[in-house]
Amino acid sequence: MPRGLLALAIGAFGIGTTEFVVMGMLPEIAAGLGVSVSAVGLLISAYAIGVVIGAPTLTALGLRFTPRQTLVALMVVFVVGNTLAALAPTYGTLAAARVLTALAHGSFFGVGAIAARRLVEPARATRAISLMITGLTLANVIGVPAGTWVAQQTSWRVVLGAIAVIGLVTIAGLLAWLPGDRGDAVDLRTELAAFRRGQVWLVLGLTMIGFAATFAVYSYVSPILTDLAGLSEHGVTPVLALFGVGTTIGTLLGGRLGDRFGFGFVAVGMAAVAVVLVAFSFLARNPVAAVVLLVLFGTVGFAMGPVVQNGVIVAAQVPGGGSLVSAANQGAFNIANAIGAALGALFIAQGFGLTAPMWVGAVLAVVGAVIALLIALGHRRRTVPAGPVEQTTAVLESAAAA
Repeated sequence: MPRGLLALAIGAFGIGTTEFVVMGMLPEIAAGLGVSVSAVGLLISAYAIGVVIGAPTLTALGLRFTPRQTLVALMVVFVVGNTLAALAPTYGTLAAARVLTALAHGSFFGVGAIAARRLVEPARATRAISLMITGLTLANVIGVPAGTWVAQQTSWRVVLGAIAVIGLVTIAGLLAWLPGDRGDAVDLRTELAAFRRGQVWLVLGLTMIGFAATFAVYSYVSPILTDLAGLSEHGVTPVLALFGVGTTIGTLLGGRLGDRFGFGFVAVGMAAVAVVLVAFSFLARNPVAAVVLLVLFGTVGFAMGPVVQNGVIVAAQVPGGGSLVSAANQGAFNIANAIGAALGALFIAQGFGLTAPMWVGAVLAVVGAVIALLIALGHRRRTVPAGPVEQTTAVLESAAAA
């Protein structure tokens, strides 16, 4: 593995930890600042807003610099944001610091995906991106539980300060291991022109709809495990750790299978997610079956992420570039989060119970499978060699043009 990928993975680990660890520190932050838990919960929404704003904005500003320069600058923003959050004297200051921190999130993964692709040959591009994203999944396995425990034993400020240190380690790794060359020069107009391509919008639509299936269920995983599967509140934590292990394995497998099968793999994966969720809705009251299906759901669902992230860059057809559509896809993941959670809440509120998000997720996954199939078929039509008639026609057209 190129060492530059390790630096990107460390950065992804830090970003994933700072995004999700707040969920585990809600009581401690609320007590420390003298506000309600629900008010602290709004920090999660504030972070998501920062991601959506920062992804296209900072990526566009970074086009004039090399990927390494841009990534280092984003990590500086990340370090400053977490440091200010750790020292925040008031709730308002903490909220502002969280938004500042989130600005670096989408752009880091967008530009990082481009940098990861450049470190390997094209045939291993998806695998390279999956190694970077593995840092994000490991954050849920290691970073968030560890951060929650440290916050309970000491202070939430210590956790955010430690995350800032992870950002400093990332900066050192990027400077030491990531090539400093610019690659092919790409301007903003060329990057924006990629959004005229229908394939780009199909991939972004796939992200927003297909991956909403994941968030429709994951947003309500705790009550599903306690109220349906009958697990205790203490039993939820190890199950979520298993889910995190599943997402990490899925991400690594997706990198390998994605390089070989592309969006055909995504179409099959989305269909498999739908099947798993339908089975989950019938077996959710069996604790063993519920845990197995949840881990399988995470494994399959996250396996498709690297494929889609690489696919949107390929669809952009910007030689040496594509960072803007790559960052836009990160924003699309956050939109998927909002769509999935909102639809799950809507059907629960209508009295359909906690199995409703599973059916919502299954429908969204089926739609995602259809979109992925359309993308795969479109790619196949562009890559199938022309037959004798098409080749002859092409030759005649070239001669006439000459």
